[in-house]
Amino acid sequence: MSSSPLPCYHCGLPVPAGSRFEARVLGAPRALCCPGCQAVAEAIVAGGLENYYCHRSDNAVNPQALPKALPDELELYDRDEVQQDFVQHQGELSETSLLIEGISCAACGWLIEKHLRTLPGVAEARLNLSNHRLTLRWADSLLPLSQLLKELRSIGYAGHPWQDDAASTRLAAENRKSLRQIGVAGLLWMQVMMAAMATWPEFNVDLSPELDKILRWTSLFLTTPIVFYCCGQFFRGALRDLRTRHLTMDVSVSLAIGGAYVAGIWSTVTGIGELYFDAVGMFALFLLAGRYLERRARERTAAATAQLVSLLPPSCLRLDAEERSERVLLRELQVGDRVLVPPGALLPADGHIVAGQSSVDESLLTGEYLPLPRGIGDAVTAGTLNVEGPLTLQISALGANTRLSAIVRLLERAQADKPRIAELADRVAQWFLLIVLGVAAIVGLVWWQIDSDRAFWIVLALLVATCPCALSLATPTALTTATGSLHKLGLLLTRGHVLEGLKQIDTLIVDKTGTLSEGRLTLERIETLRELDGDACLALAAALEHGSEHPIARAFGHCTQGAEQLASEPGQGLQGVVDGRRLRIGQPAYVAALAGRSAPAIPGEHGQWLLLGDERGPLAWFVLGDRLREDAPQLLEACRAQGWQIILLSGDSSPMVGEVARQLGIADARGGLTPDAKLAVLKQLQQAGHRVLMLGDGVNDVPVLAGADISVAMGSATDLAKTSADAVLLSNRLGSLVQAFAMARRTRRIILENLAWATLYNGLVLPFAALGMVTPLWAAVGMSVSSLLVVLNALRLSRP
Repeated sequence: MSSSPLPCYHCGLPVPAGSRFEARVLGAPRALCCPGCQAVAEAIVAGGLENYYCHRSDNAVNPQALPKALPDELELYDRDEVQQDFVQHQGELSETSLLIEGISCAACGWLIEKHLRTLPGVAEARLNLSNHRLTLRWADSLLPLSQLLKELRSIGYAGHPWQDDAASTRLAAENRKSLRQIGVAGLLWMQVMMAAMATWPEFNVDLSPELDKILRWTSLFLTTPIVFYCCGQFFRGALRDLRTRHLTMDVSVSLAIGGAYVAGIWSTVTGIGELYFDAVGMFALFLLAGRYLERRARERTAAATAQLVSLLPPSCLRLDAEERSERVLLRELQVGDRVLVPPGALLPADGHIVAGQSSVDESLLTGEYLPLPRGIGDAVTAGTLNVEGPLTLQISALGANTRLSAIVRLLERAQADKPRIAELADRVAQWFLLIVLGVAAIVGLVWWQIDSDRAFWIVLALLVATCPCALSLATPTALTTATGSLHKLGLLLTRGHVLEGLKQIDTLIVDKTGTLSEGRLTLERIETLRELDGDACLALAAALEHGSEHPIARAFGHCTQGAEQLASEPGQGLQGVVDGRRLRIGQPAYVAALAGRSAPAIPGEHGQWLLLGDERGPLAWFVLGDRLREDAPQLLEACRAQGWQIILLSGDSSPMVGEVARQLGIADARGGLTPDAKLAVLKQLQQAGHRVLMLGDGVNDVPVLAGADISVAMGSATDLAKTSADAVLLSNRLGSLVQAFAMARRTRRIILENLAWATLYNGLVLPFAALGMVTPLWAAVGMSVSSLLVVLNALRLSRP
């Protein structure tokens, strides 16, 4: 066996020894790993698009890794009742948006657009690389939609209808509106600042009364859109909070902005006093930027439910009373219907098996890394994969009643639990606002008795000086700077409390499959038992596993020719004929029965042992394992150095859980846990006073990721897991997480310094403003300097 196999020219995966798959690309024969890559490469060359291979910056996705689609399933998209949800008809042309899978670099976009534009009837094909959304306009009468989807698959990409859910659409609209408000506030503030500064005593030595009046009215007109368009959300929030008797920053911000605006109007009309319109624009720009950062984080979270749709198939085969199958859309199913699920297909709904026997891959939901045998009477779950034999299900639950939806409800419940530190911050903020407003009222009454002409200006200066602008900037600016630095280390923060809460963590909960391990079976060694050597036995095993959907099959690599008379025994193994020899591979008892012998004892305890044998007896043992990530020990050692307790929670019920725990020295390891059981363990730890960090990757980890004090999802995790986590380890390197923790602690220190400075400034300026020693002008300058210092301190995080 070659120690360094040649990489596939199309997808980069290893080319198996003896592979005959190749295609002539760019004037030379290129080795390919499988018939899928060969077909795609030949289609690209035949279309005159082989320049794709010159421009690509990364290997393409292996076509076998894309979701499969049956011809009759694609033809469903040609039905009018199906298209009405995502296709718009405009005269002779139709328009739709598709979500494209398989994109790896910018050259993929070039290839997709070029290929589709050469088809007859296609008027427009435009791909957005940021969200993999393809906009198509074509003549439906010349080219059906199903044919377009087939053309995409011919060059190695899969297309699905793009349908936004209401929540994500609304948040996207709010996000665009926030960007417009920030842009308007920033642009107008610069103009207002220049006009207002020209009226200051320090600058208006040669300013005529007429020009002074023009500049004042110009500042008023430019500031009015900032107040009513950009800052409207602050005033609406303040009114809402006053009605509910719940004070937030909106009340203080609205008073400061409104007071400065009213004072500016008075100064403009009377021509007396200084303008404070520049302070209004500055408040608006800084505060709107902070709100925008918060909205972006919420946008990622709200998209989680929409991602769940991709776990279910778009259609299924429904059986009638005469056992005839008809492909129907998922929404056409009803409870009690019977559906046929062929091997390699996803289960469309919860139900019970009424006919057939197979293995079901539930790894996405439970973490069980091997498919489990299922037969008549067993309950199965929507979104899981039928691996081996055809199954007939009787539907027991659809839509919101499925187990998949129950996991989402667990997620929502966990997300609704607000951390204690957040509740404490809310209470402190309310007391701060009450103190400031109370002091402002008292100061106003006192100065009204002392000097009524100065009372309003002193109260305004107090409100401006103590406006929580620096407090509002303290966390967002540090987070923005730290995000770039942490991103270089491979950690993407999606919520700010990671940085402030990391110091309190004392317990690490970690998943096994896909987190500590790589999440895929690999062939570790071969132990031969008879005359054949390891290579010969591997070739026979690969022929038997050829074409199988079972995860075990992928450990044996690709084979140029499969076995004949292939038969699968769910939960036991495979039988077939290779070169005239009848073979079995799988469980020892099943394989030994072919030769009429008793099952041999498994030679070792570690790993997954499979036996290969023929009619004369066993031929070889194959030892499979889910390989640990090389940097897993480094991460756990770093956690132990901080005194953390480490707990392994896995949905896998196999001995591999104990094996992984033994190799990594984890004392507390629990396997076979459901998502709600994992969440129950988390709640017990939190009730005992522990602060928990969760590291996981699967849908079964989602409730714990959402409920943990801090959660980190692997970069290879499911979309639902990543949107539920507080941070995403984009690089999938556990070692970089150790470096990221150090950067996160440094960021937390900067945030605390910013908060301490902002609090100190407000505390010091408050008595001076109350005594009338600070004018509104100097209050605005002081607030600006305070905000600037916060920003400059946060920029220190950009340095290594």
